[in-house]
Amino acid sequence: MARIPYADIETDAVRPLADKIVAQRGSILHLYQMLLHSPAVADGWLAYLTSIRQESSLDAALRELVIMRVALLNRAPYEADQHAPIALSEGVSEEKLAGLAHWPQCALFDPRERAVLAYVDAMTQDVQVPDQVFAGVSAHFAPQQLIELTATIAAYNMVSRFLEALQIHSHDAR
Repeated sequence: MARIPYADIETDAVRPLADKIVAQRGSILHLYQMLLHSPAVADGWLAYLTSIRQESSLDAALRELVIMRVALLNRAPYEADQHAPIALSEGVSEEKLAGLAHWPQCALFDPRERAVLAYVDAMTQDVQVPDQVFAGVSAHFAPQQLIELTATIAAYNMVSRFLEALQIHSHDAR
């Protein structure tokens, strides 16, 4: 159960933004219901994550591999629960999802994916990225995609840290 109650989405102050979230996302997930305690933060979050997920030029399957690896490293089950079906729908195989836990030893990942996963690991676990890791990932991407990749990793680290600090889980009652 979450550490604080979820926001009431029926209040006059929150309803317009709640409607905007439903229009963009189809429903109000637990994450957004918690964020709605601060409409300004929720609105900014929605804009940022929408740009990451829907307006980026990154390959969608690669983006979902990134998100799933961040969720795994940060022990964020809600994030993984939300993104596993998306990853599968974007063409990531169940075998690759299972292989993320031990990707350096898993032959399923191509050189580009390996470079990205090394970058995810460095950004998530160490924050500072070694030159060798950055050189490896930058060999596969133009500057725009490097920015979008870096922003995606950073964004989903933010998401998982928010979720875990407040103990937001898929099975929570609203």
